[in-house]
Amino acid sequence: MKKKTIDNPKPSFIQAINVANQWCTEWEDNLLSDEVLADRIAELTQSQNGARGFFAYALSDIDCTLLDRLPTSLIFKLREQGKPIVEIVVKNLIMSSAQILHHQRLNNKNNQFLSRNISDRCINLLKVLETKLVAQIIKKSLKNLDKMGNSLDNSTRYDNDQKKFIREVINKIAY
Repeated sequence: MKKKTIDNPKPSFIQAINVANQWCTEWEDNLLSDEVLADRIAELTQSQNGARGFFAYALSDIDCTLLDRLPTSLIFKLREQGKPIVEIVVKNLIMSSAQILHHQRLNNKNNQFLSRNISDRCINLLKVLETKLVAQIIKKSLKNLDKMGNSLDNSTRYDNDQKKFIREVINKIAY
């Protein structure tokens, strides 16, 4: 078993993905307790790249069940971190929801399933985070939806059907 803490308090995006993979695998193999994993994730997600890398891995890897099982200790640590965590989960919900429709249009069932899984994980996580904060960030994101898009630089905006679908998915949170 490798070291369970991070050497760099500000890891790169790729380093964060790799360490999240390592820790979640060890957790799945019962080599890490829920509490130890939650502490490590809290440490990793202190930086923007750490949070992005953790969620990129934990949301998208179909074999990682951490966000499906949501241990109480993890929920507590993520709630403690507040706004940055809620913001990144809301962004992932919006992107993955738009991708569901995109893959449906291309008749790409596998990628549609993967995007739906990410969207579902985001919804379930947002339901257990701080309600007022989730509602505030969702409201702000919906207000800015016309400025958001499918590309990293938002140069390709979401079309009207995607925006409608994003709103429908967000309504599943019942904030």
